[in-house]
Amino acid sequence: MNFSLYIAKRYLFSKSSNNTINIITIIAAIGVVIGTLALFIVLSGFSGLRAFSVGFLNTSDPDVKITPVKGKSFLFNSELQEKIDHQQGIASYSKVIEERAFFEFNKKTHIAYIKGVDSNYTKVNKIDSTVYVGTWLDKNIPNGAVIGNGISNILTVGVFYFSEPLKIYVPKPGKGYAINPNNAFNQIEAQPIGIFALTDEIDKKYTFITLELAQILLNYQTEQISAIEFKVKDIDDRATIISELKNKLGADFNIETREQLNAVFYKMLNTENLASYLIFTLILIIALFNVIGAIIMMILDKKDNLKTLYNLGATIKDIKRVFILQGFLLSLFGLIIGLSIGVILVLLQKKFQLFMITQHLAYPVEFTFYNLFSVIITILVLGFIASKIASSRISKKLVE
Repeated sequence: MNFSLYIAKRYLFSKSSNNTINIITIIAAIGVVIGTLALFIVLSGFSGLRAFSVGFLNTSDPDVKITPVKGKSFLFNSELQEKIDHQQGIASYSKVIEERAFFEFNKKTHIAYIKGVDSNYTKVNKIDSTVYVGTWLDKNIPNGAVIGNGISNILTVGVFYFSEPLKIYVPKPGKGYAINPNNAFNQIEAQPIGIFALTDEIDKKYTFITLELAQILLNYQTEQISAIEFKVKDIDDRATIISELKNKLGADFNIETREQLNAVFYKMLNTENLASYLIFTLILIIALFNVIGAIIMMILDKKDNLKTLYNLGATIKDIKRVFILQGFLLSLFGLIIGLSIGVILVLLQKKFQLFMITQHLAYPVEFTFYNLFSVIITILVLGFIASKIASSRISKKLVE
């Protein structure tokens, strides 16, 4: 066995005659255990929140979305349809119209967005699965509307409320000021047939109506739409599909992924995750000062033994390596215990939902090997640095 490793193990696991050093070593080990446990649980918690939040985006946003570079709308003519129909890798697509509108119901008002969708929309997005009252759009109810839970609360509107229609207004296109306000808006009367609940922001933002009703409201032509939303067969092929679509459609269209549509949201998630990692790494660094202290105390306690080792032929480098390995083993010991407890707690939370945010919603966590390796590398690197700092106290003067 390697000489330095053998001595380091003896020093680490043998009880010192000085009880104070034993207590300091135990405190240092506990600090590493708690720091490791906290870092892993926090990273797993943020991974869970990320997966939880992204799940909402997967429900509300498409894999790929095409919008015009200029203006708010374009014509979905036969030439464009043929190019899209012949594109490999697309599972389904939907034509949509999206526009800001003014809503009025029973003298209450709200500004939000109407989203006109065709019958394929539920094959691209699963927003229909979030309807908790009423039903999704039905071709047998051409003036039907599915409203967000937030809009429903603001306007105090329920489903199939026949005595009062939901009035939707959009400004008429044109330049200058409207002389007569009564002629400044296009208007339709819709019948709420469903209420969906996804996120607070989306619930207050969208009301879904049929594509045809949206075209009537906006005075659009039959082929006129504002976007095309896609679901791809294999998400790994998405980059290739986008590249081919750009070549086919030219520079007149923007083609964006779900991540690009929600760039600010993803940036916020990544920033929060990084900030949490750095904060808890800082806490770990503070905890590892205990390791430095424990090793320095051990060096002073074993001063006579170190002189003996030196006289027997051990070099200063060999003696330093003893305490570097001792600190590294102490960090490794704390890492194994802390990480084991952390992994068990995360798996128990996923299976048994021990900690709840609300009565029906467990705190989301995700076990990922990325988080596991991040914690391992962080602890081992910081432990090695702490041991290196402590061992630098050893000099020829100390052992002579």
